[in-house]
This record gives sequence, structure tokens and C-alpha cells, in this order.
Amino acid sequence: MAGQGTKAIVAAFFANLFIAIAKFVAFAFTGAASMLAEAIHSLADTGNQALLLFGGRSARREETQMHQFGFARERYFWSFVVALVLFSLGGLFAIYEGIQKIRDPHEIDSLAWAFGVLIFAIILETFSFRTAINEAKPLKGKSTWWAFIKRSRNPELPVVLLEDLGALAGLVIALVGVTLAFATGEARWDAAGSLAIGVLLVVIATVLAIEMRSLLIGESASASEQKMIAEAVGATPNVVKLIHMRTQHLGPDDLLVAAKVEFSSGLSMSQLADAIDTTEVAIRAAVPAVNLIYLEPDLYEAGAVITD
Repeated sequence: MAGQGTKAIVAAFFANLFIAIAKFVAFAFTGAASMLAEAIHSLADTGNQALLLFGGRSARREETQMHQFGFARERYFWSFVVALVLFSLGGLFAIYEGIQKIRDPHEIDSLAWAFGVLIFAIILETFSFRTAINEAKPLKGKSTWWAFIKRSRNPELPVVLLEDLGALAGLVIALVGVTLAFATGEARWDAAGSLAIGVLLVVIATVLAIEMRSLLIGESASASEQKMIAEAVGATPNVVKLIHMRTQHLGPDDLLVAAKVEFSSGLSMSQLADAIDTTEVAIRAAVPAVNLIYLEPDLYEAGAVITD
């Protein structure tokens, strides 16, 4: 996983594990629907962090004859699975539980247990969220957080950031729902909290699924990386022109570059091979994430339409 996001995932795993245990205990004492929804949510998040760690480990496997480009996309696949788990086990269950408790309200038995566990969970979740933010800041740069989530080729950090944000928002919703239910004597406020948590998780899961789907299909290098690659090629000796270039992320730190390049005329086969090697070295120096490079010598024709 190249170290990026691992600390955030581990922090989220242990935070969610302890929070899930505490919430299940609190649900046993209170019977609150929003507490059960939050407990299932935290349990799902704990499993999700384990899936992300598993994906990072699987992605480091060596390429095989069957998978000649390696397994770097495992990270994208398991992040997509996380979105599905969050949608189903987290969001849909919370909505179902909320609807059930609206139909058959259950009085809150112990406000002290509910408050204590929710405040404990907020503290742990804040620590996890802060860790994820600190891990993401070097990759985020000057872009907004939304732009980072939309454009990042690293799947784990957007997943952890949105999960933690959803968890904090869900805890606040649960706290409000339980408080209103206890203060008014109307248990349906608690059920409404569960419904709100479910809708929130479904929205977050949908955003994650859309972004992970795009990464699975294959996204190009960022505009700035493409510019750096093009400049590196253009500045290499014996390169006349970069005719055409395509890039694709096989994984967050595994970039494929394919290009047609016009080299100086009159080069011998040996000189042309050296020129190609020099160009590849320049590309990797400009963008270290570049792993595979395929350069095709060609002649530029003005007005020609490049199709491959």
C-alpha cells in the first residue's frame, strides 16, 4: 500500500471495533433503534477496514502469466466492495430498523448508557477522522476535500475519510434522536434518527461506489502528471515530437504510459533503442509512479487522426 493510508485504516479499524462493542452493550441496556443502527454501522466499518487492509496486501502480489499487469487493482476492487457493504449492511439495515421502530416504538430505557457510549464513540471517531485527515493532506495539496475525493487515485483514504465523516454525523444524529425521544417521551424520534442515519450512509456509499467504479474501469494520470510526462519526453535528446500519449492507472502507484514518439531521422537501430531507453528514464524521473512504458517510434503527419 506504499504506506499511504495504512495508518488511517488501522486507526479506523480499532476505533470502530471498540465503538461497535460499546454500542451493542448500550443497545442491550437502552433498546434504542438508533443505537442498534449505529452498532451495525460500526461493525460494518470494522469489517470494511479489514477488507481495505486485505486489498492492500493482495495488491502486492507478483504478476502471473494469467495476470501479467499484476494485482494492483485489488485495492480498487475491495474499496468497491466496502461501498457495497456500507450501502447494504450499514445504510439499508438502519433504514429497515427505523421503519420497524416507527411501526412498533420502543421506549428508551437508560439515557445514561446511551449518552455515555455516544460520547465515547464521538471521541474515538474524532481521533480516527483526524488521523485520516493528516494522512490525506500531503496527497490533497491545495485542492478542496471534495476535489481530492473525486480525483484521488488512492482508494483507501477517500473511503476512510467519508466513512469517518459519516460515522461522526451518524453519532450526532443518534445523540439528538435519543435525547428527543427521552425528553418528549416519543420513541419515534429515536426511530427517525435511525432512518436519518440510514439515508446518510446510503448517500455516502453511493458516492464511494461511483468513484471506485471509475477507478476500476481505469482512470488516466492526472492532468499535471500528463503534462510532466509530455515535458519530459519533449526535453529528451533525439525526440522530435510527442505525437500521441495515453495513460492509465493499473493501481494507485502503478501507472501505464503508452505513446507514439517521433525521433530524429537518421538514427541507427542501436541509437534508436538508446533514445527510447533515455526517454523512459526521463519519464520515470518526472513521474515516479510510472511503472510500465510502451513507446512506439512513428512519423508525425499533420492532420492525421490518431486512433491507436
